[in-house]
Amino acid sequence: MLKPLLHDAEHVVSTAWQHFASLTSDQRQITALEEVSAHVSTNRVFRVIFSDQSSLVAKVSSYGSYFLFAEDHDRLARCSALLRHTRWSGFLADVVSVDKRPYTWYDGRRWCAFYGEVQRAESLPRVLPPADVAGLACEIARFHHACSEIAPALPAVSNSVKGDAIHLLDQLTNPFATRNFELPPEDIGVLARFTHELLLHLESVHYDEWNKIPILVDWNLGNFSVSRDDGGLRLFSRWDYDWFRIESRLLDFYFLSRVSSSTGDRTSFTYSPHTLTEPRFIEFVRAYHEVNPLTRRDIEFLPYAYRIFILNYVIREGARFFRNDLCSQFRRDAAHGYLESSTRLDLTPLLRIVGD
Repeated sequence: MLKPLLHDAEHVVSTAWQHFASLTSDQRQITALEEVSAHVSTNRVFRVIFSDQSSLVAKVSSYGSYFLFAEDHDRLARCSALLRHTRWSGFLADVVSVDKRPYTWYDGRRWCAFYGEVQRAESLPRVLPPADVAGLACEIARFHHACSEIAPALPAVSNSVKGDAIHLLDQLTNPFATRNFELPPEDIGVLARFTHELLLHLESVHYDEWNKIPILVDWNLGNFSVSRDDGGLRLFSRWDYDWFRIESRLLDFYFLSRVSSSTGDRTSFTYSPHTLTEPRFIEFVRAYHEVNPLTRRDIEFLPYAYRIFILNYVIREGARFFRNDLCSQFRRDAAHGYLESSTRLDLTPLLRIVGD
């Protein structure tokens, strides 16, 4: 299994800042690094404190591809700029830039970016009261609508759900798949079957022609804050971009089902699909639909959106992103239960919301 290269992350941050300072004549010196990593992924995240008492956030990574990392940050910066004159101005943490382009440092193995510290308001509780479920749904619907309006102004991206699945199927049918994924042949067979079926479904629904918008995928409670406006909930700030994509808005919905769940979001490390049919998520979808309508096709795609998350982030990229122990657990759970469970979801209550 691939091992992270981030044992010297503090040195990477210092080196990256020295390089940034040489490009911009920034005179600030780093006086302290406070680690704020979630300790779930292989990324390392630091609050960087400078000699003038100002601060930034630095992320050091070796997960995935530097070139996709740099591309994502370019698109994120463009999103932030395009949203600047809307109510979403300041919602996304800004990426520190050089000559109006996001700055990223890279040494061939590791990479680093700096972000402005966003003001944080209220964190939602682990289990949301019903009013907050509806309030969050309406806010996400509005944010998705804003993202759909700016999407045509964004350049194309190099990665796609379909491309990821094709790559994974190649990996799973490789003679060395059992060694590479550290799973027995029967588990590899299950994963290959679901990946193949996903690709067939993407083809059958003409997914390539669907509207694609900037999405953030990971809506864990530790990634965003909210405010209260005349008693109503409003999204206030968002600061984590590990799984930024330009894809169907439906890829955001699995994590939103977790946030809405009666079992809560933070403390249980499981990626079961059961939250997609909980009564609370049904109410989330009802409130979302009133603001940003969904279709029958959208609802029927939700199990596939869930499988995209499992197959791409847990199976294909898991060894690079998650801690080794979590990666092994999640991969076994995916092969032994998660994916099969997603075929038995009763979507009837959700379909009633959107009608025919």
